[in-house]
Amino acid sequence: MLNARKVDDRLGRIVEAKAREVEGLRPRAAVLRAAAEAAPMGYPFAAALRSPVEVKLLAEIKRRSPSAGWIRADVSPVEVAKQYQAGGAAALSVLTDEEFFGGSLEAFRRVRGAVDLPILRKDFVLDEVQVWEARAAGADAILLIVRILDDLRLADFHRLAADLGMAVLVEVHDRRELDRALAINADLIGINNRDLSTFRTDLGLSLGLAPEVDPDVTLVAESGIRTAEDVRRLGAVGVDAILVGESLMRQADLERAPAELTGHAKDSSARGTDRTMAKPK
Repeated sequence: MLNARKVDDRLGRIVEAKAREVEGLRPRAAVLRAAAEAAPMGYPFAAALRSPVEVKLLAEIKRRSPSAGWIRADVSPVEVAKQYQAGGAAALSVLTDEEFFGGSLEAFRRVRGAVDLPILRKDFVLDEVQVWEARAAGADAILLIVRILDDLRLADFHRLAADLGMAVLVEVHDRRELDRALAINADLIGINNRDLSTFRTDLGLSLGLAPEVDPDVTLVAESGIRTAEDVRRLGAVGVDAILVGESLMRQADLERAPAELTGHAKDSSARGTDRTMAKPK
């Protein structure tokens, strides 16, 4: 299930807990698969994150994190979603892990029914039953974390999600993981500036890797993005979209906060300039 790269205790605990959840889902696998296959068409997630002239905002509903603890325990996910939409978010990310992030699939469903934006179901996917569960709940996209999946499962889940009509945000943290994402022809890639082994963030990771990625790939910078200046720096290297959660959730005005991170220019010519440019195989 996990790739060969060693994960640390914190990430390992999350994955172990998620594996137990998966076992609890297995008796419902047939029902979830049928519901996923019968689900109506969703919103175009990847297209919402791409503009030739500006960086788009993927705003995240994140009530808790393993590193920060509770960020906003008493907030209504539906109200946050509505304010994010009013503030100009192009799409939403909803964390559904309960034990470590304070989310739930039920909260995801409520958000899905309240806004007309594309929504990413963000969780730690280890098994195909979670892919069916996400589509059955109305997800327009799922997250696949390269670090916790071997190449076979990464490719299989990516293909399954596409067959179900979902986009897949394939998350990487270094050049090796980027190469693995490109090897399955991922066309929507997130560079996580947070190291899931230490939970430290470094915006320089996205700034350094972005020029190596072919411009046909929709590129999302994730984590550690707090200010308009951060967005401008990422736009200058051709990043298509930013995923922002914790820094938004800490703001008093959840409608004004996303508005400050939108409308910033993107240099579409900045990508693919590195002589070792990564391209889909």
